[in-house]
Amino acid sequence: MKIIADAFGGDNAPLEILKGCREASDEYGFSITLTGDKGKIESCAKNNGISLDGMDILHAPDIIGMEDEPSDILKSKGESSMAAGLKALAAGEGDAFVSAGSTGALVVGATFIVKRSEGIKRTAIGSVLPSAKGPVLLLDSGANAECHAENLVQFAHMGDEFMKKAMGIKNPSIGLANIGTEETKGDKLRLEAFGLLKGENLNFAGNTEARDIPYGVCDIVVADGFTGNVILKMYEGVAGMMLSGLKDIYGKNFFSKLSYLMVKKGFSNMKGKLDYKNYGGAPILGVRGVVIKAHGSSDARAFKNAVRQAAAAAKTI
Repeated sequence: MKIIADAFGGDNAPLEILKGCREASDEYGFSITLTGDKGKIESCAKNNGISLDGMDILHAPDIIGMEDEPSDILKSKGESSMAAGLKALAAGEGDAFVSAGSTGALVVGATFIVKRSEGIKRTAIGSVLPSAKGPVLLLDSGANAECHAENLVQFAHMGDEFMKKAMGIKNPSIGLANIGTEETKGDKLRLEAFGLLKGENLNFAGNTEARDIPYGVCDIVVADGFTGNVILKMYEGVAGMMLSGLKDIYGKNFFSKLSYLMVKKGFSNMKGKLDYKNYGGAPILGVRGVVIKAHGSSDARAFKNAVRQAAAAAKTI
């Protein structure tokens, strides 16, 4: 299994990317190709005691940053580490590509370099969220701010395939993100999508309210990219606030610290469920290869898990 990794994507690149790739290679035995400036990668590795044994470097001198236009990956940033990785994936030089860089650029690059799968009109970002009953796939979570009803139907089919193959869920249930559970709720997009989804060969569970997602009412939540991204960011914010609040409660005084020892295991389990670093990254669905968007602030552990997720997805196609 060969994973291509963007060494210069994300807030903590290249150091945390190199550390994460080293851990992934050691733990899982993956062969990894790093894309980016060869001299800088080797210098960073040497200065931080990171072995590059078992890793190749695909030299790409440029970087596409958050300030660049997403379409620049096809033009002025064609020699960037992200573009080089996507081109290598499209050429069959690896089984999957992982980047913590610009989401917009990665979506554009995946769409026009790796290219869409046959019959797919829009690619979508699928974010794996924790719930009381297990992982939930939210898509689209940011690639398409505006959608047509038929796009949401395609997202549902893409999510269905991903959850079956990558997550091992035999018959995933699908919910349509809406402001109410009744069939008559929502705007024109939601009403039309509901009618279409009812007629598909899918385990469609109807409308789903955002407040019910953490309880695991369905395995897949389908939304336009604007709605999905709002749900995702709220999800991340509430999880962070809850963990921070609990930490403050248990660290308040001697007695609260003592009580923490009694619930330490349960607290650790809860923290693990809510920590995005344990879930790897978000797959870009609807393209002809496995492309994983790691969190922009990924540290070594988060990136290692994104590499692991990429390999798991690659095994299923």
